[in-house]
Parts: sequence; structure tokens; C-alpha cells
Amino acid sequence: MPWREIKRAARNYLIAVVAVAVSLAFRILLERFGQFYYLPMVPAVMVTAIVTGWRGPTLLAIALAIAANVVQVQREGLTDIMVNALLFVGVCWLIAEMCWRVRTMQSRASDLSRRLARRNRMLDAILASAPVVTLDRAGTIQFLTPPACAVLGVAADAAVGRPFSEFVETFTVDAVGSDDAGETTWTGRKPDGQTYPLSIQVGVMADDPDGPHVTLSLTDLTQAHAADARARDLHAQLNRVWRLNSLGEMAAALAHELNQPLTAATNYLHASQTAADKAGLMGQPLSQTIELAKGQLLRAGGIIRRMRELLAHETRSLGIERVAPMIADMHGVLGMIERNGCVVIEYRIDDLNDRVRAERIQFQQAMINLIRNAVEALEGQEDRRVRIVGRATSDEHYEMRVEDSGRGIDADALDTIFRPLMTTKSAGMGLGLSVTRTIVESHGGALGVERSEMGGAAFSFSLLRERELEDA
Repeated sequence: MPWREIKRAARNYLIAVVAVAVSLAFRILLERFGQFYYLPMVPAVMVTAIVTGWRGPTLLAIALAIAANVVQVQREGLTDIMVNALLFVGVCWLIAEMCWRVRTMQSRASDLSRRLARRNRMLDAILASAPVVTLDRAGTIQFLTPPACAVLGVAADAAVGRPFSEFVETFTVDAVGSDDAGETTWTGRKPDGQTYPLSIQVGVMADDPDGPHVTLSLTDLTQAHAADARARDLHAQLNRVWRLNSLGEMAAALAHELNQPLTAATNYLHASQTAADKAGLMGQPLSQTIELAKGQLLRAGGIIRRMRELLAHETRSLGIERVAPMIADMHGVLGMIERNGCVVIEYRIDDLNDRVRAERIQFQQAMINLIRNAVEALEGQEDRRVRIVGRATSDEHYEMRVEDSGRGIDADALDTIFRPLMTTKSAGMGLGLSVTRTIVESHGGALGVERSEMGGAAFSFSLLRERELEDA
């Protein structure tokens, strides 16, 4: 038995002895007024039962009371002693049981009070941080929390007693009375006339005729809508960049493919012109026509060469960016990709050493291309995860990886996946990875692919770090 329990038991038994001693002294004082027998000893048992709550000390108090009474009071015989003692034991045990019940109920009441106090403090904390409004059946505001005042743009004293429809257009209790926990979007109007989108979660208390009838939880959607708008703008901007990059990649591929047949056609025309010159005067008109045609072919070849040179020497202004904020800006777009593809996107970005040289929109476009490819590779898979990893691999380089838990890439396709106009998709154009590789190369990196530890493919590339700014 632990030392603490020993001390507690000794204290309880000592209480029983002291209680009996006090009652015995009181009984001796009462002897001058008459014979009271066991009656003065009952309080000793009650005090012991109430204070200790233990049966052992209570039994000790009863035994000591009987012993003291037998010693002090002369009885007619053993039967009289036994009968009175048994009656005293029965009455005192019944009283002790009642005392124990009272003690148990007091303990439960105290515990319940503490739990209710904790719950009230918790509710107060929740209400202090949650925009909550209560209305009566007429739609009049009865109570609102400080955050609700901030949402509505009005003080509590100025709002209580006014119809809630003055702050939220077209709101009526009947419109929400049929939903116990409904949620919809309304248009709020602040006292200065400014409107804002408002989400209202509704709870109806139909069984309380006198108290609040409706409880409303308010959420100002202004920031959420602004974030959605920024995500849509970024998505539209990335789409525009994607189209421009795709056109550039397609133009470069066409320039490369058309240059060879144009060169061959020029050679054929030159041979025809040589044959026409041998025909003498009769071949001169034909030779002149061939010369004009050859000139146009050479002009077309020159245009194509200049276009290839323009695309090959295109320079992009690389600024100093941080990878973590660039990825964070994409969360809206990636959230839509995540929901539409029914996948989970994991982020593992080292945000302490992530200052790099990059063109923000081009970098984001490359990442979107790789992530979309990863999501498409998960079609038909049970494990649908895409992981984005960003980490510093050296003092000069910061690596980006996009991995998936798909089937991976076939070995025979590794040599062709980066070629323009090469695709394994029925509706694909074969430009996604080609454009991505061009963007990566314009950043001074190289796009690579390998087997991921997740089971699918892992595309990676490196960006140049800005060590001076990180050290500063």
C-alpha cells in the first residue's frame, strides 16, 4: 500500500476515535440531567461516516461507542446489553448509509458542477471566437457574439431587437425553418451599404416556444471568393502561357520538319532549271519560271530558319523567387485538379533554402504540366497519390520532383516521351512534356524521369539557387 494511502487510512481511523471521545465527554456532561445511554454517541457515528466516507472507521466508531456505553452504564443483564447494542448498531448503520449516500450525491453534484463549469467555459470560448446570432420566430435578433458583430459591421446594442433581414437581404425565418442544419449563401449588407457574400448555417429549435427559435452561424465569404477569383485568374493565365508555349513548340517542330522538304524541292527545281538551260532558247521561259519558283522556296526556307533561330535563342527574364510561395499560389488550381481527378496531392517543400532564379509563370506552368500528367497516370489505380517535393540538393541547385503512385512509364517509351508531337493519349497533342522540357531548359536545368519509390514515375529538374540572398 502506498505511503499516502496509509496516512489517509490512519487519519480516518483517528477521526473515528476523536469523534467517539468528544461524544463520550459530552455524554458525561449530560449525566447530571439524566440517563441518555446511546443517544449522545450517534453524532460520533454520523461525523465519522460523513467526514471519512469509509466503512472501517464507521464500524470502529460504533464499536467504541458500544464499549464506552457498556463500561459507563450499569445494565440489568447480558440480554439488556445485547439488545441495546444491536439496536444501536442497526440505527447507526442505517444513519451511516444515509450519510454515505448524501456524501456520494454531494460528490456527484460537485463533479457535475465542475463539468458544467468547464463546459460553460468551453462554450464561452467557442462563442467568443464564432460569429453566432440567435433569432426569435419573427426573425428579430436576440443575441449575437462579438465576431458576429464584426461580420455584420454593427455593435451588439445596435443590432439586438432589429430584424435580421436588415443585415441580410431577402432573409426570412420561414425560408430556413424547414432545415435543421441547412447551409446556403446570402448577400449581406453593412450599415455603409457595402455588400458581401455570406454563408449561413442554420439550426432551428422548434420545441422552445419562449426562447430563441433559430441559431445562425455566419461566415464572411469575401476572402474565400477573392481566393477563388485569384485561382481562376492564375488558371486562365497559365492556360494562355500554355497555348503560347504549345504554339511555339509546334512552330519549332514544323519549322524543323518543313525545312527538309523545302530544301529538297529547291534542289529539284535547280536540276530542272539546268535541264531547261540545255534546251536553249526554247527552254528560257521555263528556266525563268523555275528561277522564280526556286526564289520563293528559298525565301520560305529563310523565313523558317529565322523563326527557328528566334525560338532557339528566345530568352526569358529570370527573377529571384521563392519556391514555397510559388507553389502556394497554385493551391487553388491544384485544388481543382485534386477534386476533379479524385487524387491526394502531398506537399514536401523545403521553405528554408528555396530562393531560386526562375520566371514565376513559366515555372508554375511546368509544374502544372507535370502534375496533370501524374494525375492522368493514376487513372484506374486504387492508390491515387501525387507528391510534390522541393529540396536543396547542393549549394547551387534546388531540385523539384513530381511523383505519382501509378504504373510508371514503359522502358520503350522513355526515349520518345519528350519528343514534340509524340503522345500515348488518344486525345493528346504530344506537346506537354516537350513544352515542359523547353521551359526547364530555359531555366538552365534538365528534365529527367525515373522510377518513383511510390511505384509510378518521378519527373525532376533543378533550378539555380540564390545563395547570397539566403545567407543574408
